[in-house]
Amino acid sequence: MKKTHIRLVIILLITLVFLFFAFKDVNWKDAVRYLSDVNLPIFILFLLFIPVHFITRALRWHYLLKHEKPRTSLYNRTAANAVGFTVSYIFPGRIGELVKPLYLARKENIRRGFAIGTVVIERVFDILTMCSLLGIFLLARPLYASIFIIDAETFGRLQLWGVIGAGIALGILVFALALIFFKDKTLKLVAFFLKPLPDKWTDKLMELADEFIHGLKFFHTAKDVLMYVLWSFIVWLSIIFLYFIFFYAYHIHINFFFLFPYIFLLLIGASIPTPGMVGGFHYFSILGLTTFYALNPDRAAGITIVCHLAQVVMTCLVGYAILWKEGISILQVKKMGESDKK
Repeated sequence: MKKTHIRLVIILLITLVFLFFAFKDVNWKDAVRYLSDVNLPIFILFLLFIPVHFITRALRWHYLLKHEKPRTSLYNRTAANAVGFTVSYIFPGRIGELVKPLYLARKENIRRGFAIGTVVIERVFDILTMCSLLGIFLLARPLYASIFIIDAETFGRLQLWGVIGAGIALGILVFALALIFFKDKTLKLVAFFLKPLPDKWTDKLMELADEFIHGLKFFHTAKDVLMYVLWSFIVWLSIIFLYFIFFYAYHIHINFFFLFPYIFLLLIGASIPTPGMVGGFHYFSILGLTTFYALNPDRAAGITIVCHLAQVVMTCLVGYAILWKEGISILQVKKMGESDKK
């Protein structure tokens, strides 16, 4: 069996396992019944707000790209985000994470390795930002303990997950910094492992490695770091607001601040490389809704499906519209990510 097939089988099994545990106790008749009670105008507002994070991410991305190319098109950065998320929603393995920088590199004539390096930094700051928001939530517990009750076991798990998440992100960040500060030694080590390959391949891979390390550098100036951190919080606070609107549409009035732990769980679910976050998103969403907000499991399952499906549909509509305008097929951009993985 080919490695690709083995990987697909593993991804499928992971997806099915999470789906089983997410929906094993759901009464589907009740789940569907809960979905009819929706405020349609607010739900439409939720749909229209879904693509906003493509723009906020694009605005943040500028601070990583500007030292390679001072002026890049906001449209191209937004389009790269939309196309990348579309590919990740449709195909397994999070190929969209590679498609996004490669798409922008082609549109803006930026070095491919550099663009990929910036996306690694993006993901690190995504995790650190949500860990910071979770940390604020946990530290503020004395202020809301009487109105938002979390049992000690759940609170302890949140602390553990937050520490693990921050530890992983900081570990990647330290590794990236090591690559930057010991660049020459890193490239020598890469060259050693590439010796068996033909010179033509070695030269290209060495060039890509050099570009990638350059793309990891995010600390050119203190001002840029601060702006990038600020935009990271804007990105995630806008995502939290998106879910705030969605729950309000279904008459679930959850305080904005109290959504922090739920969104943190969704980040965990989204990190699982299943097609379109299927399984991981659903399991952690239902877990959060039933644990933190005491929602009926059937209601939690129903609105989780709607929330996920709405994001997939709206993202793919935007992504396909951009690809149609560019005259590119979804399979062509998928191959773009696959060819760079090899």
